[in-house]
Amino acid sequence: MPFGACMLPDGGIHFRLWAPSVRRVELILKNNTDKEIILPMHRLADGWFQIKTSPQQATPGTLYHYRLDGGLSVPDPASRANPQDVHGPSQVVDATAFIWQDDSWQGRPWHEAVIYELHLGTFTNEGTFRAAIQRLDYLVELGITAIELMPAADFPGTRNWGYDGVLLFAPDHSYGSPDDLKALVQAAHARGLMVLLDVVYNHFGPDGNYLHSYAQQFFSERHHTPWGAAINFDGDGSRTVRDFFIHNALYWLEEYHFDGLRLDAVHAIIDDSRPDIVEELAAAVQAGPGQSRKVHLILENDANTARYLKLGTIAAQWNDDIHHALHFLLTGERDGYYADYAGQPTRHLARCLAEGFAFQGEPSPFRDGRPRGEPSGDLPPGAFINFIQTHDQIGNRAYGERIAMLAQQRPLQIALAVLLLAPSPPLLFMGEEFAAATPFQFFCDFQGDLAEAITEGRRREFAGFRKFADPAARAGIPDPNDPATFVRCKLNWDCLDEPQHKAWLEYYRSLLTLRRTHVVPRLSGMDGGAEFELIGASGLVVRWRLGDSAQLMLLANLGDDQVEGALRFAGTSLYCSQPDLPEILAVGRMPPWCAAWFIEEAQL
Repeated sequence: MPFGACMLPDGGIHFRLWAPSVRRVELILKNNTDKEIILPMHRLADGWFQIKTSPQQATPGTLYHYRLDGGLSVPDPASRANPQDVHGPSQVVDATAFIWQDDSWQGRPWHEAVIYELHLGTFTNEGTFRAAIQRLDYLVELGITAIELMPAADFPGTRNWGYDGVLLFAPDHSYGSPDDLKALVQAAHARGLMVLLDVVYNHFGPDGNYLHSYAQQFFSERHHTPWGAAINFDGDGSRTVRDFFIHNALYWLEEYHFDGLRLDAVHAIIDDSRPDIVEELAAAVQAGPGQSRKVHLILENDANTARYLKLGTIAAQWNDDIHHALHFLLTGERDGYYADYAGQPTRHLARCLAEGFAFQGEPSPFRDGRPRGEPSGDLPPGAFINFIQTHDQIGNRAYGERIAMLAQQRPLQIALAVLLLAPSPPLLFMGEEFAAATPFQFFCDFQGDLAEAITEGRRREFAGFRKFADPAARAGIPDPNDPATFVRCKLNWDCLDEPQHKAWLEYYRSLLTLRRTHVVPRLSGMDGGAEFELIGASGLVVRWRLGDSAQLMLLANLGDDQVEGALRFAGTSLYCSQPDLPEILAVGRMPPWCAAWFIEEAQL
């Protein structure tokens, strides 16, 4: 790795820092005594500083930081560990010390993906990498094949969603050590689970990012994002910046054996070069670890840029469109972006199931009429990750309510039957499978003026919602910096002994068993080109050609009124929401809130 501190074969350490905005850098070492060792670093071309230390000067466990021009001391931006939080010194880590035992693991094909997104701090009461291992067998029994960790890179304080990370190579110390994270990945592989990591390459958090002090070229004056100056991916000095993020991706995949990465909000990455950073990073991953095992890259992209999904190097994108359509159908909420789906929610849903995106270039009223998206109907269903809940869609609500708190049971069950048996890989958010009663709210651990600004900014976000037009109502929105907000979000696993939660868990398990047994074996080799039709105001029919040429068919009514039409279906029933549904469908009627799945074998 060209960045950071790396062990040498002779036991020495090679320290390297890109600091083009300063004239002089000193390495400050601290071992088990209070005495510091101060070593001037050698200046190289293009803003690089480096030094090689002896085993007598630095070993694994040594704390270090860099002093800039005799003044400010900063942690290593490529620190492998920062045990005293983001403002403290970095720590030398021997990346080869962990003994991996997953040599036979080659990953899993993407069409087998059933993803479980989790936040490490609230997934268990302990909130650590090691504690998460205790729940892996449960996830396997549920029918999960991949866990997706919300960002683990070091963030300020002891609690955060992870999107405020500033030391992108260091697992956050509140979750455990680098070896603890490796142990979690290895334990998952031993159970046949893929492990995906959410990474943030569109901005750094507001507290603890020192790059402005010594590498101003890291940021762009030409481009701006909602978080301020954009990361410089296309201006002077951008080659080193691009390498920093490409090596970060390779680092997580190679040093930690992750099976894939989710690139957060790539629509906020502004890069006018070609190939852009997303394309170059994806190519580097496939040319590197992707050559020897199955590695999957996932995007979050509000712009619905289908061209990324046609590269052959990116597996899939989170499909917000299908969530928004389902959420409107289940709740009737039309604030914010839900307004875009209120006019034709069933059509939006059907188009998502058949073609991927609901918006494929049409104007978005929520975005002031600007066109959104690109044609996606030729892409296979595997290119779109479908969900009814994620950290965003729950946590960005004022009170963090989950969908089971907002929707009636029968409609929600039908929506899940649609979602979990469709060919696209489904994603669950931790706890949804047992209708967790705990919320998932926005939380962080900032201090001083920044903490106050975050709290007020959070409440101001909801001023445009009818429910929060009154300042007194906004004042009741939980304070993100209050430790109680974080504690409130921890999953209560004891509730699995209660009948209603146990019943939801069994429903999810039954659907995922049907998926694993009857759908997944037929998905490999699927193309795009599914067809859909609408039946009345709330009915839909979708037909897919599976990888083995069989036809998978969904008939569903996601409304409160019966609909009628010419319903053509054939084959073996996979799922019916009520026992007599095939007979009712046969006479051209769909009862309120119903769903039926059929598989028709290919004709020889």
